[in-house]
Amino acid sequence: MSRTLDHDALRGRVAVVAGATRGAGRGIAAALGEAGATVVCTGRSSVSGRGRSDYDRPETIEETAELVTRLGGTGIAIRTDHLDPGQVGRLAQRIRHDHGGIDVLVNDIWGAERLKGGPADWNTPIWEHSLDDGLRILRLGLDTHLITSHHLLPLLIGEPGGLLVEMTDGTAAYNADRYRISVFYDLVKTAVNRLAFSQGHELAPYGATAVAITPGWLRSEMMLDAYGVGEDNWRDALLPDRGEGRPTAPGGFASSESPRYVGRAVAALAADPDRTRWNQRSVSSAELAGEYGFTDIDGARPDGWTAT
Repeated sequence: MSRTLDHDALRGRVAVVAGATRGAGRGIAAALGEAGATVVCTGRSSVSGRGRSDYDRPETIEETAELVTRLGGTGIAIRTDHLDPGQVGRLAQRIRHDHGGIDVLVNDIWGAERLKGGPADWNTPIWEHSLDDGLRILRLGLDTHLITSHHLLPLLIGEPGGLLVEMTDGTAAYNADRYRISVFYDLVKTAVNRLAFSQGHELAPYGATAVAITPGWLRSEMMLDAYGVGEDNWRDALLPDRGEGRPTAPGGFASSESPRYVGRAVAALAADPDRTRWNQRSVSSAELAGEYGFTDIDGARPDGWTAT
C-alpha cells in the first residue's frame, strides 16, 4: 500500500519547482500537490509551443500543473527559460506580486540527457568529447541553478523555515570516488551537491535549509519510452527475449523508482519542522524514505544505489 504525507501537510505553503515539465521535476511537483501545496511549475515546454526544451518532447508544464491540482494542491504553470536571467527575474517579480514569497524552491533544471548520450558514449575523454556539447551540459546543469537561486532565494528568506532543494545524480559521498560518465557530466553532478552545501551556509542565518537530493534509477518518461513500457507495466522491461525491437533492461532496473518517490522525499522534508538538521546534506530518496516512512506509488521502497 502506498504511503504518503497527510493531504494537508503543506496546505498554505508555496513551492516553486524549476524544471517541472517531466521526470523528477514533475514527480516533485505532484508529491507537493499530494500534500496540499501551491506549486508554481516552470520550464520551457508549454502548450503555447514557444521555445520547447532541447528534448522536444510532448510533456508540458501545464500538464504538470493540472496534475498538481488533481492531486489536491494548486498548480500554476509559468513558462520560463532558466538560462535567461531576464525571464527568471520576471518570474520572481510575478511570484512576489501574487504570493509575497515562497516556502520551497526546487532547482531541478537539467535538459542535457541527450547531450550526455547513452552507454556507448560514456567514458569519452575530454579531448574527444564535443566541446560544444560539453559546455552546453555545464550551462544547462549549473548556470540554470545559479541564475534561479540568484533571483528566487530572496523570496525564500523573508521568513524562517524556507527549504532549497538541489536535484542531482549521486550523493556527494557516492560521487567523491567515482567517475560519472564524462568530465562534463561528472563536474555538473558533483558541483550541484556542492551548491547545496555552499547555499546552505549562506541560508543558515535566515533559518533556511539547503539539501541536495538524488533519486535512484528514475523511471522518467524518457526511460520508460526507451524500454517500450509505461509506469503500469514497467517490470515487463526486465523480461528476456521480448521480441519487440526494444532492449531488455538490466537487472538493476528492478530497483528503479517512479518520479513520485523522490517527490515524496522533497515533500517530507518540506513538512518536517526540524528540517534544518538536513542543512548542507547530500542524500538519496531512499535514505529519506527510511527516515520518513513514505513509499513509492506501488508501495515499494526501492534503493537503486544499493543495486549499483
